Amino acid sequence: MFYPLARKVLFSCDAERSHDFSLGSLKRLAHTPLSALWQQQLLAKPKTVAGIRFENPVGLAAGLDKNADCIAAFAQMGFGFLEVGTVTPRPQQGNPKPRMFRLPQAEAIINRMGFNNKGVDYLVNNVKHSQFKGVLGINIGKNKDTPNEQGKDDYVHCMRKVYPYASYITVNISSPNTPGLRDLQFGEALFDLLQSVKNEQLDLQAQYDNYVPIFVKIAPDMDAVAVEQVAETLLRSKMDGAIATNTTLDRSLVAGQRYSDEAGGLSGKPVQQRSTQVLSQLRQAVGPAFPIIGVGGIHDAASAAEKLAAGADLLQLYTGFIYRGPALIKEIVESL
Repeated sequence: MFYPLARKVLFSCDAERSHDFSLGSLKRLAHTPLSALWQQQLLAKPKTVAGIRFENPVGLAAGLDKNADCIAAFAQMGFGFLEVGTVTPRPQQGNPKPRMFRLPQAEAIINRMGFNNKGVDYLVNNVKHSQFKGVLGINIGKNKDTPNEQGKDDYVHCMRKVYPYASYITVNISSPNTPGLRDLQFGEALFDLLQSVKNEQLDLQAQYDNYVPIFVKIAPDMDAVAVEQVAETLLRSKMDGAIATNTTLDRSLVAGQRYSDEAGGLSGKPVQQRSTQVLSQLRQAVGPAFPIIGVGGIHDAASAAEKLAAGADLLQLYTGFIYRGPALIKEIVESL
């Protein structure tokens, strides 16, 4: 198949350079005959979650297409839904390079990108011109130089911009690569943020006569007590769902491997077990009806099944997709 050969070439180069080259190629070729290299038609496996009908339960996780440059190409691969971003109010460069590292032995990636993106206005313009008719989530965050006390203003600003174009909106408070961001995950700081987000959602619902659900993306680096506290706040603030989980700071399963000591969030196979454990704990805390998207370490049909068994309603791919390509989407959808 095309992807194993392409991966061999891409993996011979710097990780971020390969990523940028891949996105540029997908953007340029999506509406040409060469898109046949990745297009695939999958059987519909529809599922309705949070009032949204998904063509199938396997989606693209945020972080891969931060600026919504490649919506058409990723849709052609058979994803049941796409999530773009994380996007911030103002463009920002992110952290100094190099900031993305492959750990092929573990089928993992470490990144400390730092919400590098071209800003919410650029993303919205791409979405408006994409003519995409499927389910599109838009993941929002705060600028690095915005103090946490004013962080809710950044989230509300982004919400106002993306609301008319999003099927759902994700509030990202769990990236380990923006200093202090994870402090917003706990206690009154979290409730204050989510209350502001909820109030804005209701105002925008009235303005557009359309209710756009809000999901909150959480980290895997929490114990059971912390997960219960986060769950209580999600319910108290009437959020519509959660995404579990983001990347981990834990290095125990990749110790000794090249790049294992690099700072940043670890994704891929090593995070699967911990991510699924947090997902299971969250499901127990929020009950059976609260929507949860499971992400973190899904690399085959079996690991996807583990996420679903732990309580996920939907799934998202990132690092497993980098290592296996569109074939992974097909494998999982056909196993459902």
